[in-house]
Amino acid sequence: MAKKKNLIDFTGMKKKGEQVTWITAYDFPTASFAVAAGLDMILVGDSLGMVVLGYSGTNPVTMEDCISHCQAVKRGAPNTWIVGDMPFGSYQASDEDAVRNACRFLKEAQTDCVKLEGGVRVQSRIKAIADAGIPVIGHIGLTPQSSGQLGGFKAQGRTVANARALIADALAVQNAGAYSILIEAVPPEVTAFLCGLLTIPVYSIGAGPADGQLIICGDMLGMFQAFTPKFVKKYANVAEVEIDAMKHYVEDVRGKVFPSDEYVYHISDPVEDFEKLFREYTK
Repeated sequence: MAKKKNLIDFTGMKKKGEQVTWITAYDFPTASFAVAAGLDMILVGDSLGMVVLGYSGTNPVTMEDCISHCQAVKRGAPNTWIVGDMPFGSYQASDEDAVRNACRFLKEAQTDCVKLEGGVRVQSRIKAIADAGIPVIGHIGLTPQSSGQLGGFKAQGRTVANARALIADALAVQNAGAYSILIEAVPPEVTAFLCGLLTIPVYSIGAGPADGQLIICGDMLGMFQAFTPKFVKKYANVAEVEIDAMKHYVEDVRGKVFPSDEYVYHISDPVEDFEKLFREYTK
C-alpha cells in the first residue's frame, strides 16, 4: 500500500516540480478505483449536487449530503488524502459557523482537510479554520457557489482588471493560512504567474499547467451528460457503456433469454420432497 501523502509531501512536491493528481469522488467504488489508479488526493466536491443528485447547480447540497458522501469515500480510500468540500451556507454566515462545520468534516467523516470558495471575502473564514488546526484549501476563479454573481459558469481573469482581483484573492487565501489553493477556469498566463508568486501549492481545474491538476470524475469518465466544460478531457465514455449494457439486459429479459440455467440456484433436497411440498398447497 502506498504511503499516504500529507501537507509536507504536497509542499515538497511543489518545490521539486512534481505534479499532484487529484480527482473528485462521491462513493465507495469510485474512491477505491482512484486508489488503484494511484491518485494523490480525492475531493468529495459539492459538485455531487450536479453529478450525483441531479440538481442544476451546487447550492442545494447540504452538510449532511457532504458528510455522508465523505464517509463513503473514506471507506473506499482510507489511506488517501481526502478533501471535504464545504457546501453553500456552511461558512458564509460567520467564522464560528465555518469552524463548526469544518470540524464536522474531520470528526464525522474523518477527512484530512476542507475546501471553501472565495478569496478576499472569505479571508477571515480561512484564518479561523486554519487557526482551529484544520488544513484548508482555498478556491478562486470560477467559483460555482457564487456563479450567479459571475454571470454564470464563465472563465475568470481574462482581463487585466479581473486578473488583478484574482491576484488579490490568491494572496488573501495564502495570507489567511490556507496550505494550498485551487484555481478554476482561468487563463494559463495568470495561473503561471500565481504559481511563481505564491509559496503554497497552486492547483488547476481548467486553468492550465500548475503544481497539480483536479478533474471531476463524472466529466472525465463521460458520466455527466448535461454539459461538458471546455477544459475537460474525456478519458472514457462510461455512460455509453452503461446504457448499452442496460439495453442488452432489457432485450434478454423481454426475450426470456435471462436468466438462463447458469444464473440460477438449484434445489439440494430430492425432487420428490419438493413435489410433495408443492402438493400440500395444491390440494
